[in-house]
Amino acid sequence: MKLTTTKDGRSYLVPFLLISSLFFMWGFAHAILEVLNPHLKNLLGLNHANAAWVQVATYAAYFLMAIPAGKIIRRWGYRGGVLTGLVLYGVGALLFLPICVWGAKADNPAMIYPAFVGLLFVIGCGLTCLETSANPYVTVLGEKKSAEQRINLAQSLNGLGWICGPLVGGMFFFGQQTTGNGQETADIASVATPYVIVGVFVLLAALGFKFCKLPEPKEEESQSATVAEPQSYQLRKSRIFVMGVIALFLYVAAQTGVNSNFVAYFIENVGISKGEASLWLSFGGMGLFFVGRLVGSWLMGYIRADKLLLAYAVGATLGTLVIIVCRGWLSMGAFFLVYLCESIMFPTIFSLALRGAEGQTKRASSYLIMTIVGGAVAPMLMGCIADATCVALGFIVPLVCYVVIGGYAAMFRNSNIIS
Repeated sequence: MKLTTTKDGRSYLVPFLLISSLFFMWGFAHAILEVLNPHLKNLLGLNHANAAWVQVATYAAYFLMAIPAGKIIRRWGYRGGVLTGLVLYGVGALLFLPICVWGAKADNPAMIYPAFVGLLFVIGCGLTCLETSANPYVTVLGEKKSAEQRINLAQSLNGLGWICGPLVGGMFFFGQQTTGNGQETADIASVATPYVIVGVFVLLAALGFKFCKLPEPKEEESQSATVAEPQSYQLRKSRIFVMGVIALFLYVAAQTGVNSNFVAYFIENVGISKGEASLWLSFGGMGLFFVGRLVGSWLMGYIRADKLLLAYAVGATLGTLVIIVCRGWLSMGAFFLVYLCESIMFPTIFSLALRGAEGQTKRASSYLIMTIVGGAVAPMLMGCIADATCVALGFIVPLVCYVVIGGYAAMFRNSNIIS
């Protein structure tokens, strides 16, 4: 496979396939939050802002864990980062079982909500280690010029995880809707089921990676750093990298905000049930997200990554405007346009930003992964707007984000940085 072959003819196809499987795991973990959020909101009587703590806990972990994850990778390599992430992810998921059993027996089930938030933080720490390891690792498994195409291909599996998350979550959370105290207890117990299944699977994957050797491609570290000007300072001087950090922060904020408000928007403005909305999110939104990454990876063989990113940013901006001002089936179509256009944004911005971090891939990756904390900001901000006005007006937040991302892509117009 040409994408995973270096100039000297060395093939990294097998490690590429192994590491790409991880992209599915964290895609699933993030996507199931989008149906867990409205489920807990109704089950525990939360408002929009309080329910947003589901996303806040997971994404805040990225900010706090990214630097330690980077140190783990520099000390024990990419494989060490992967193993740490899988163990944290698996243990955090399995702990949902005792918490849900406790909640089912409690007089006030709402008291277990902080415990849910805490476990999602643990899972978020595991996801941070996985993303800090896998994203930059994919970019170095082949020639530099094909890095954007390679990471978009790997991220396609992440898109598949985003399809399965709402589908599985909707099946367990919204499968049976009746009234009474018995249903409330059953709902609390149902929260544990998908997490326990995933936890077992993830820990088995950790066992597999423990006995699997991953090659460590060597990169040429920057030689211009001095005692007076360390590598971290060099990164801050790189305009491409710094603007990439800002653009990635805003992208994750936009994506998470759109996802977390999808079900609420469809109930309020399209008039469908939670179960139907979760299916539309899975097969419609996330399905196009998955297809968009596959198509985007193919298109990058013919179109420069920055130009494609600009076109997608314009499409997402127009789609979000329709979501804000229109209602009904037209706004549903706009949602699907946004998901299609979001598809290539994270991997493309990530890879373009690394172009401005010459020879410092592992260190730069830590800073880029920290930007995923943006996912903790938008749901809370959009929730506050929704509580004060309506869900639709909250989409002003992702609208601003897409405009800035388009500006970042336009920076490369006369640049030779990715030629």
